[in-house]
Amino acid sequence: MKPIIYDYNLDQLQDWMKENGEPAFRGGQLFDWLYVKRVKSFEDMSNLPKPLREKLEESFQFVTLSEITRFESKDGTVKFLFGLHDNHAIETVIMRHDYGNSICVTTQVGCRIGCTFCASTLGGLKRNLTAGEIVAQVVTAQQMLDATGERVSSIVIMGSGEPFENYDATMTFLRIMIHEKGLNIGQRHITVSTSGIVPSMYKFTEENTQINLAISIHAPNDKLRSKLMPVNRRFPFEDVMAACRNHIAKTGRRITFEYALIGGVNDQAEHAQELADVLQGMLCHVNLIPVNHVPERNYVRTPRNDIFEFQRILEKNKINCTIRREQGHDIAAACGQLRAKHMESTTR
Repeated sequence: MKPIIYDYNLDQLQDWMKENGEPAFRGGQLFDWLYVKRVKSFEDMSNLPKPLREKLEESFQFVTLSEITRFESKDGTVKFLFGLHDNHAIETVIMRHDYGNSICVTTQVGCRIGCTFCASTLGGLKRNLTAGEIVAQVVTAQQMLDATGERVSSIVIMGSGEPFENYDATMTFLRIMIHEKGLNIGQRHITVSTSGIVPSMYKFTEENTQINLAISIHAPNDKLRSKLMPVNRRFPFEDVMAACRNHIAKTGRRITFEYALIGGVNDQAEHAQELADVLQGMLCHVNLIPVNHVPERNYVRTPRNDIFEFQRILEKNKINCTIRREQGHDIAAACGQLRAKHMESTTR
């Protein structure tokens, strides 16, 4: 299979040009066609010599995603199911907010983390995505938004998979996204979410970026977190929290803790108080997520009043906290749901 053109950052494109007898500035022109003009073929790159366009066509694969289906919610959320070259499928979501358009990208086909409330883990991990396959999700979404004069203003790496188990591809993707000669997404408008892969958390801290870090925590202690998130047996709760404190100390940046509320499991007043005690004094924000119902799981949603009580207890303890606004509820927008349905139908 030919390499994916989106796998290459600007420096690598310039190096490729020099290796192929072209001046380095041609790499900059190519980068501009990919991310500023966002053309869909090498033939459209009119300021590149025709022999070079033909060489690029011979050397690289351009289109990496095929749209299997698209659902549009009443609230403006758009969810794509994209097919890959090897017949796997991934999901990408565009969310419309008052402050702009956010895109949620996927970093793996499936997931091996095994969170018991998440549809992404159904069927396990198939493979990592390349950096270019992650990039292509944003470019494809931006091409759709171009038709109405809109743009992707923020990115959340919160789709299927664990980005810190595909660390190098994730970081290449991020560097391409923030490049000032490309899509130029502001670093503070990007959030990468991890289930707590501790070695990669320390590595990410040393990258010294302004990109936001979010941790899927979902419990206030080791025992309950191990029940909900098997990854906690590899990277215990206290080790995750130590990595969080290190990140805050070294970067001065606030961490977001994502906490999925599951009816009768982790949503009681004592859980809220225990979480407040653990987070006391940390520069952090808690994002409470009323769990989406996944037919393959037995969990139920936390009653509305209990959600507000959980929030009240955290705020009483001076913990900054919000409740995530639901989007795309009518189009199975929870991570992995659309892919799970597709897998089931193709298996039948």
